[in-house]
Amino acid sequence: MSALAEQTRWMDATDQAKLVASGEVSPSELLEAAIERIERIDPALNAVVIRWFDHARETAASADLPNGAFRGVPFLIKDLYATYAGQRISNGNLAFKEAHVIAEADTTLVSRYRAAGLVIAGRTNSPELGTVPTTEPVAWGPTHNPWDTTRTPGGSSGGAAAAVASGMVPFAHASDGGGSIRIPASCCGLVGLKPSQGRITLGPAREESSLAVEHCVSRTVRDTAALLDATRGPGIGDTVIAPPPTRPYVDELGVDPGQLRIGILDHHPQGGHVDAEVTHATQAVGRLLESLGHHVEASWPLALEDTTFSSKFGALWSANVGLARRRFEDQLGRRLADNELEPVNRAQADFAKHFTSVDYAQALSAIASFRRALQSWWHDGWDLLLTPTVAELPITLGTIANDPEHPMAPMRRSGEFVPFTPPFNTSGQPAISLPLEWTAQGLPVGVQLAAAYGREDVLIRIASQLEHANPWAHRTPNI
Repeated sequence: MSALAEQTRWMDATDQAKLVASGEVSPSELLEAAIERIERIDPALNAVVIRWFDHARETAASADLPNGAFRGVPFLIKDLYATYAGQRISNGNLAFKEAHVIAEADTTLVSRYRAAGLVIAGRTNSPELGTVPTTEPVAWGPTHNPWDTTRTPGGSSGGAAAAVASGMVPFAHASDGGGSIRIPASCCGLVGLKPSQGRITLGPAREESSLAVEHCVSRTVRDTAALLDATRGPGIGDTVIAPPPTRPYVDELGVDPGQLRIGILDHHPQGGHVDAEVTHATQAVGRLLESLGHHVEASWPLALEDTTFSSKFGALWSANVGLARRRFEDQLGRRLADNELEPVNRAQADFAKHFTSVDYAQALSAIASFRRALQSWWHDGWDLLLTPTVAELPITLGTIANDPEHPMAPMRRSGEFVPFTPPFNTSGQPAISLPLEWTAQGLPVGVQLAAAYGREDVLIRIASQLEHANPWAHRTPNI
């Protein structure tokens, strides 16, 4: 690699922006360094599946490049819903890929990325519709984990996580409807913050009341905080709006969080399997938090023991898949044949067809009851809940695979892998995965911290404290 590509490979976005602001490098030079890394590294990972390098070069060289917080920093967006005017999107779907669908407009979030001065160079791989916690779409093939290329980088933001963890770009767009920011952050050794529902607009096309939120995966807490400052806030017509912070999130970095009351859940709340290394990692972080002066106690919301939660969550999940199928058909201007959706998604979309309006209302009511029950634990005086992010070490690619004979098998296996993340999509609370522990074989093991609704400030303070106490920036994969 060139000297600049090597120099900036493990540099976070905040420092890359400083290079541009000081005049030490130009946006075009930073972009070329990122393109060089993508072209050198990605053949082994398959993370960046759609590229618009020439357009990015025009953007980087333009005198009109906005002077935002990340002016000139190279960036990638996930191949799922986040439209960028004039560029391709496939949503991980083969029919969309073959139709070469071009977006007509930016989503509000993408327009905010551009206003922040980011130079967007392409799209990262995502499973079809983002429905499973691994990134192996039929349309584009599997993305490999930089720490062990036989394993998954997680999903659905697996392409984003692999690109950041391998040093292609300093951070990348990600989204999270059931853990899809936090799961790949854990699998790839990154910071992954799922913001509160309504913190960042999903407009103009997606419902702000859905299970999903959008943000990024990054290598540092400060990049996560600074990008949240640049993109937070409602869009036109939003009705779910998180309360604004009292100050910028970057001002929480390095701030003493005080003595926090933290509950720890180191096992599956419903009796399922959790890998021993995952349990040990969670316990180790609990001890670290105690050493930092926090009160850590074995306590958790009893709502997490609700054995009916998966069916409540699954009902809405299937309805969202059915809605996505209808929207795809509207965009393509034709019906999707059954073989144009992967079996797991076709089964869920077909299931949703049988929902009545009363069924859907009943699912929403059940979710509302669960949300109130879960959030009451924080209302009763707890500040944070510490859990594993995922129940297993990064699983082998192919473990969660389509099975036409048993089309829902991938969803059942997904539930075993990721029992800890979906509840906080349902409750709307912010949660963060941090790469604080590693196995003897060098695999990252993320832990999750969840805060009360709207309290990203608490998460950023504690994440900053933990990053200082147990740094991870020196850990890089050998790829």
